[in-house]
Amino acid sequence: MELTLNTPLSALPGVGAARARALERLGLRSVEDLLGYYPREYEDRTRRHTIASAPEGEAVCVAALAAGPPRLSRIRKGLELTKVQAVDAAGSMTVTFFNQSYIKDAIRPGESYIFYGRVEGPPGRRTMTNPVFEREDRARFTGRIMPVYPLTAGISNNLLAGLVQRCLDCAACLPESLPAGLRRDHGLAELEFAVKNIHFPADEAALELARRRLMFEELFQFACGLALLRGRRLSGRGPVLDRGSVAEFLVLLPFPPTGAQRRVMEEAAADMASGRPMNRLVQGDVGSGKTVTAAFAAWLAARSGFQSALMAPTEILAEQHARTLSGLFERAGLRVGLLTAALTAAQKRQVRAELAAGTIDLIVGTHALLSGGVEFARLGLVVTDEQHRFGVAQRAALAGKAVLEDGEGGLKPHTMVMSATPIPRTLALILYGDLDVSVMDELPPGRTPVETFVVGEDKRARMYRFVRRLVGEGRQAYVVCPAVEEGEEAAAGLKAVTAYAGELQAKVFPDLRVGLVHGRMKPRDKEAVMTAFAAGEIDVLVATTVVEVGLDVPNAALMVVENAERFGLSQLHQLRGRVGRGKHQSYCVLVSAHRGDESRARLKILAKTADGFRIAEEDLKLRGPGDFFGRRQHGLPRLKLADLAGDMSLLQEAQAAAKELLRTNPGLEGERFAPLRGRIQDLFARNQDGMN
Repeated sequence: MELTLNTPLSALPGVGAARARALERLGLRSVEDLLGYYPREYEDRTRRHTIASAPEGEAVCVAALAAGPPRLSRIRKGLELTKVQAVDAAGSMTVTFFNQSYIKDAIRPGESYIFYGRVEGPPGRRTMTNPVFEREDRARFTGRIMPVYPLTAGISNNLLAGLVQRCLDCAACLPESLPAGLRRDHGLAELEFAVKNIHFPADEAALELARRRLMFEELFQFACGLALLRGRRLSGRGPVLDRGSVAEFLVLLPFPPTGAQRRVMEEAAADMASGRPMNRLVQGDVGSGKTVTAAFAAWLAARSGFQSALMAPTEILAEQHARTLSGLFERAGLRVGLLTAALTAAQKRQVRAELAAGTIDLIVGTHALLSGGVEFARLGLVVTDEQHRFGVAQRAALAGKAVLEDGEGGLKPHTMVMSATPIPRTLALILYGDLDVSVMDELPPGRTPVETFVVGEDKRARMYRFVRRLVGEGRQAYVVCPAVEEGEEAAAGLKAVTAYAGELQAKVFPDLRVGLVHGRMKPRDKEAVMTAFAAGEIDVLVATTVVEVGLDVPNAALMVVENAERFGLSQLHQLRGRVGRGKHQSYCVLVSAHRGDESRARLKILAKTADGFRIAEEDLKLRGPGDFFGRRQHGLPRLKLADLAGDMSLLQEAQAAAKELLRTNPGLEGERFAPLRGRIQDLFARNQDGMN
C-alpha cells in the first residue's frame, strides 16, 4: 500500500476501529498528523553492556540468550510473575515480568534478545525487571535513541513509534515552509531531515539540528502571524474620537493620578484620535490603577457619542468595576450598566433594551456580554480585564458586536486589554507583538506596603496565633493552598485545600467563621463564598489560586500562602496584592517546609521588594524562562516544541527573520509562500481560544 500525507491512520495495518478512535483522541487522523506529533522525550538505547559490566541502576541495553523457557507463577490474585534466565559470555541474570503472562510464549529458549532496562544486584546475582525486549536479529527499538510520545488509553509507545516509523518516508512530501535563503542564513536543516530526526534521531547531533529547525520554524510562524495581525490592524480604520483634555477628566477623580496613569491616558487618547483602531495592552502591577485608564478611555468614547464595554472574568469583579465606575461617572452624567448571569431574566431584558437604544454609555459584564441577545447602538471601545483569562476569539466576539458605519464602510472598535501579571518589558514586547504595550510602573500614593515574612513549619503555631489576633481586631485573612483534594498532593506533604479547611474549622479556629473556595466548585457557589467574604461574613477564607484575581476586600489584612515554594514569585506577588487594599497595615506570610537555601532565597526576594516588575525579572532569572508563566496562565499559543518564553535568543532570531521577510513581502504573497501562510493559519486557528 502506497502511503500519502492524507492516508487515514485507520488504513494502516494493526489500526482497527478501536485504535483509530484512540488515536483520534490524540488528534491523530492522517499520516500528516502523525508526522507532526512530536515525542515529549527520548530514551538513549544506544548504550550496550554485557551482563557483568552493566552499571547498576542505569537503563542500558544488554544482549543475552534465553537459557530456558520462561516460568509463569501466580503469587496471589492479581499478581503473576514470569521469570526467564538470560545469559551471555560474561554472566547471567534473572529477568522478571509482572502481570505479563504473554511473555511465556513471546521469549523462546536458545534465541538471543536485546533487553533494555535497569540491571540491579552484584555480579552473579544480577536481575532486570519489566524490560523492553526484542529479538536481536529483528531489533527496531533497541540500539537507537528511542522517541517517547504522549499517549492515551489503548495506545502504547511501541505501537505509536511503529506507526511513525512506517510513515516516515512520507516526510519527503511535506511542503517546505521556510525559503532556502532563510534556512541557509540561519543554519537550519531541511524539513524532511528535521521530521525524520525529531522522531528517530540518528544521533544527539542530528536531534539537536532537528529540534533547532522545528523550534525556529514555530517561532518564525508565530512572529510572522503577529506581525500580519498588527499590519492588518494598522491598515484598518477606527472611530476618530475627540482627544478631550486629561485635565478635564481628572476633576472626576477623588485622588491625583500617578505619572504612569497620566502617560497611559495620553497614549490611549492619541490612539483613539488617530483614525486607526487602538489595540493596547495596559500592563500594571497589582493596585497600580489600571481601571482609571480604562475609565478615561470610556469617557473619551462617550464624549464622542460611542458606547464602551468592559468584560471581567468573574461576576464579583464585574460588580466591583460597575460600582467604582458608576460613582466616578455620576458627576459626568454618564450611565453605567451591569450585565451578568446573576441578574433576573427581567433585569437582563431591560439592560439589553437600554444597550440597544444607546442609553447606557458603559456596560460592565462577564461572558454574558457575548450572548446572542446583546446588541449595541454604537459600540466604540472594548476593554477586557485580566487579559490572560480571555482568548482572542472571545475578545473578537465582543468587538464583532460593533456595527459602525462612517459612510465609507465599517469601522473597527478600539480595544484595551488590562493585565496585572507583570512581565519583563523586553519579553512583553516580543510576546504581545500585535499589541501596543503600556507599562504602569507606579503605585498610587497612600498604599501601605504589605509586610512579608517567610516562615518554616516550626512557626506554624505562632502564625495561627497571628491570624487569631488580626481577626480579633476585626480584620479578615486568606489562607491559600496549592492543592484541591487529598491524594498524591497529601502524600507529598502539601496542604490539600478541602481537608485543610475542615481541619482549621474543627481543630484550630472552631470559634471563627472559616470559608472554602476552589476552582472545582460551581461558579455560582464560588461567587457566593467570595461575596460572603467581601461582606465580612467569613473570617478566614481557605482557597486555591482562584482568589488571585477578582476580589477586592479592603478589610482583608493577611495573606497566608501554604507550600509557598510551589508557586512562582510573580504568582505569589499577585496573591499578596489581594491584601493591603484598605487603610489597615497588611501582612503576607509565606509558609514553606522546604529547607533548601535556594528556595528560601527565592521567597525572600518577595520580602525585600514590592516592585512586581523587579520580581518578574528575578523570577525569570531564578526559575528559568520556561517555567516563568506557571501553568497556562499566560494566554499564549501552545506550540508543539518551542517555548515562547523558553529560548529568548532563538525567539529574537526568528522575530528578526520574520521582520526582514515581511519587509520585502508584507503580505507573504506568491505561490512559494503558500505553505508558510497555511502553517501560520493553522497555528493561530489551533490557538484561537487561548491566545491573546
